[in-house]
Amino acid sequence: MRIAVVGAGYVGLVTGACFASSGRDVVFVDVDEGRLEKIRRGESPIYEPGLSEMLRRNLDAGRVSATSDATRAYREADAIFLCVGTPTGADGDAELGAVFACADQIAEALRERDAGAAPPLVVVKSTVPVGTTHAIGRRLSERSGGAAFRLANNPEFLREGSAIGDFLRPDRVIVGVEDEDAGALLRDLYEPFTRHGGAGVMALDIRSSEMVKYASNAMLATKISFINEIAGLCEAYGADVEAVRRGMCADERIGPHFLFPGLGYGGSCFPKDVRACLEMGRRAGVATELLAGVDAVNRRQRARFAERVAARFEREGGLAGRRLAVWGVSFKPNTDDIREAPAVDIIRALAERGAGVTYFDPEAEANARGALGDVADAAPDPYLAAVGADALLLCTEWDEFTSPDFDRLRRAMARPIIFDGRNVMSREHALAAGFELYSVGRPDAARASVEVRTRAVAPPVARQGIGAGAELGRRPKKNG
Repeated sequence: MRIAVVGAGYVGLVTGACFASSGRDVVFVDVDEGRLEKIRRGESPIYEPGLSEMLRRNLDAGRVSATSDATRAYREADAIFLCVGTPTGADGDAELGAVFACADQIAEALRERDAGAAPPLVVVKSTVPVGTTHAIGRRLSERSGGAAFRLANNPEFLREGSAIGDFLRPDRVIVGVEDEDAGALLRDLYEPFTRHGGAGVMALDIRSSEMVKYASNAMLATKISFINEIAGLCEAYGADVEAVRRGMCADERIGPHFLFPGLGYGGSCFPKDVRACLEMGRRAGVATELLAGVDAVNRRQRARFAERVAARFEREGGLAGRRLAVWGVSFKPNTDDIREAPAVDIIRALAERGAGVTYFDPEAEANARGALGDVADAAPDPYLAAVGADALLLCTEWDEFTSPDFDRLRRAMARPIIFDGRNVMSREHALAAGFELYSVGRPDAARASVEVRTRAVAPPVARQGIGAGAELGRRPKKNG
């Protein structure tokens, strides 16, 4: 089977490489010749663990090619997967210009296909508002002169940093189809990846398939905003959100997934898809108040973190002239993606207050330079980023940041202050090394045991200075 993958971006690259790994012939179609040249050399244009290696293996086996000649690629394909971007527009809705432009090219190729050739399956894998796949189908029919094709929707559920594993071992594969032949072809394509477990291929109607993607991402975003809102309550009342989370997640009805406090969600999916749901609701006159709150909490979370940093230095003259180190700029570990990354907003907010910021990220430095410009400086090493810093901010939970050499870090820094925005550093080790450690939704570890006894029924009291989120630079008591 010959597969054309339209759009050699994140989703398209992973989709095509994984299909090729199962023995299919895949051609990547893109307008970016620089990107195509990298693919031809077996180099992934994006950072995703294992992707370059997979591309090289399939190139060597003759199963992968790349071209900007869209008409030829579509004319010879048995299945065409649309994987182009649908970014959020100014009105909050998805920008569909690239999707419809591809549909026009496919329509042109349909007119030129051999009359005896089987009609190709056009699969919309891009995340599109409900009703878009049918709109694409109508456009194909109108602009191809009624040429035959089959239509399907097939949303992706790939997590950046673990996308290859997600594709090769999916929890489920959702397909929206309207005829048995389309469903059978997609089942055949995905059979190598679903034979080992999971729910397999789930065939739905096309509109429901489109909605599953939005509903899934909106649910996961809701869980993240929920636990961050609980973390705010924990900070106000002196509770430990990590203890609260463990107790709550032990309930099998709730479970542990995506309930980790931090700086909120980012990336190319959750923010875009939540806002797309809001826009779909606005257009249909359907209230989406819960998702509006999810979006608002997420935006506020990164601002709250920046405010906590500023509050720590307020009584010492503010942030002007202070040096801050930031570890991690990508929106999550194991990716170089900084789209909607909390760290970018936090760095800008602190720089606006007069702080000098130096950051380090294992993979996202090039993208960060493009986004931040001269707002902040990059460092080639995490400890060099921390040299002379008045505080260190951990914004992305890369593995190498979770257990640093605290003694080396303290020697490098001007002040022993850490703001752990992901709650991944060891409180015990940081405090033992003499650091002040501020985390999300956690009280002063040294005072926690006392406050549990004295504040059982007391309301929250306004605190001066740094507040209940600080974990002071002294060794905690054993029961702290």
